[in-house]
Amino acid sequence: MTAPHLSADAGHLPPPDPALSPYTGYTRAHWEATADRLLAALHPYAGPGLAQYRLPGRTGHSGAWSDGLEGYARSFLLAAFRIAGSGGDVGPTLIERYATGLAAGVDPRHPEHWPPITDRSQPMVEAASIAIALHETRPWIWDRLPDSTREMAVAWLGGFVGATANDSNWRLFQVITEEFLASVGGPYARAEIDGGLDRLDDWYRGDGWYTDGEGRKFDYYNAWALHLYPVLWARVAGHRADPARVATHRARLREFLDSHQYFFGSDGAPVHQGRSLIYRYATAAPLWAGALADATPLPPGRTRRLASGALKHFADHQVPDERGLLSLGWYGPYLPVTQPYSGPASPYWASKAFLGLLLPADHPVWTAPEEAGPVDTADRQLALPAPGWLLHSTAADGIVRLVNHGTDRLPPPPAASDDSPHYTGFAYSTATAPETPPPGEPPGPDNRIALLAPTGPSRRGRIHPLYAEGRRAASWHTPLGPDGDEHLRITTASVVRGPWEIRVHRVEAPAGTPVRAGGWAVACDDAPPLARTGEAWAVARRTDGLTSALVALFGWDDATAEVTRARGHNAYGDHSAVPVLTAPHPGGAQLLATLVVLTADPLVAADVRTGAGAVLVSDGTLEVRFPDGTTETVTPVPGPG
Repeated sequence: MTAPHLSADAGHLPPPDPALSPYTGYTRAHWEATADRLLAALHPYAGPGLAQYRLPGRTGHSGAWSDGLEGYARSFLLAAFRIAGSGGDVGPTLIERYATGLAAGVDPRHPEHWPPITDRSQPMVEAASIAIALHETRPWIWDRLPDSTREMAVAWLGGFVGATANDSNWRLFQVITEEFLASVGGPYARAEIDGGLDRLDDWYRGDGWYTDGEGRKFDYYNAWALHLYPVLWARVAGHRADPARVATHRARLREFLDSHQYFFGSDGAPVHQGRSLIYRYATAAPLWAGALADATPLPPGRTRRLASGALKHFADHQVPDERGLLSLGWYGPYLPVTQPYSGPASPYWASKAFLGLLLPADHPVWTAPEEAGPVDTADRQLALPAPGWLLHSTAADGIVRLVNHGTDRLPPPPAASDDSPHYTGFAYSTATAPETPPPGEPPGPDNRIALLAPTGPSRRGRIHPLYAEGRRAASWHTPLGPDGDEHLRITTASVVRGPWEIRVHRVEAPAGTPVRAGGWAVACDDAPPLARTGEAWAVARRTDGLTSALVALFGWDDATAEVTRARGHNAYGDHSAVPVLTAPHPGGAQLLATLVVLTADPLVAADVRTGAGAVLVSDGTLEVRFPDGTTETVTPVPGPG
């Protein structure tokens, strides 16, 4: 088979359709054109056999051989949704391209053959994408392959049988791959398929949320793996799937989507939290999966508004880049947002966002007018007890903020505690990214409280959740650091209202220890954010008006206020700034209250200090007042001694 180059004209987007899509202008045609542009841009990086895609960028920790497979597998997933969604009516080029690459990749004698599937190896991840793609394109690719190619493909995929996968979402790669093998008469172990699905049940924490393996590991893997693969498994399994199990997965997905819809800002941006963020709009995958499996509480017009909003958000920020490629980063290339396993083709798990193309063009998700997302119409707050999060969003500026009192991505004790800027901050949002200093440097001050020592600031590490309910959440942690003391505790309670969060800390530390608290990091490429400080308050503001403020309300005696600056520490821009308060600790247990503000609403940003306050009403209890005059009583619960 031969596979001519796809035309670069495939990247041209059609005009927006404001009647059908009043929020984004995007239609199915925009999704198809984006898919075509991505696929066309990849072709020049394919090897002669079309089985290895060697993209520019840092090599992943599995090596260039594995990275080349990753480029094929993840782009094949995108091609499969495009082929199947059009009923094969994409011309022979795309179909032949991936059929040719498959034949070369599974042939151990071919120069571009793929690395074998072995215990805990990266090819396990990529095999699942290939299995899904082969299933969805079966009439156009698998059924037309020579018997010898199908036999070699079965032999390569069959490396999964009896192999050990990482005890995480990787168990579902085994489920998918072996179920595909069962569907084509290949080797498989039903016990391994059932065991992986049983393990998923072990990780379920309620309200639609899974932890990705043991511990408190909550992030977008709920969206692009733990809910997505059960839906795709059911499609592959067909009559072999246990109806009760499928119904359970559908019910959980429905619950998850009821909260997942709150994670998108009015500009389409997803909340910037967790690992593998280079997958970007893959956060839209479960929205389509819910529609595909009839397992969504969302009206079809809202499903498309949220999914298209995410796709358009990145397109508006030049993603893909001028070459049509997805880079290792968020908007532009930015390696601190990656993990060591991320290779140059890793971002193409974003292909999962195109799952909606499997729905026919006359499906209501494509034909119904777009409906507003939750953040578009009113201020919202939502407690998520399973991950220990509070969400609060504001319609005036379209920003969603996530307050974190339960997610640290650490295995259970006795595993050592650790710290990650994408997991252990107190808050994340759709308008900001956490500071990510180079390796070897201490974490940034943003959305953290730290005890300062000559060797550096303490870190939050393992989070012990206390509650998340209504507009409140709380947790405690043992400050980590070279000079840390296991008897120290910081207990924190958060209360949210509109754009505001009030954090009340109960800090146990020796007298004289400097205590530092930071607000949101704001970043941009154009110019350093503006800074203003006063008596126990600090403000950082971008030129477009996005404002971060930190205001001392109680306990910050003799505090100094400043705005710290950095270069190259933030995925949202080269220049970043964080408002910071620092004060000496009096010894014992001290209550500290701060108003934390992130807003792009000029009315809120005009004067962040007026109206807010806090007073001690009893031992260990504060009455806090928001700038709009609303009051709350807060008692941080101390952690165990």
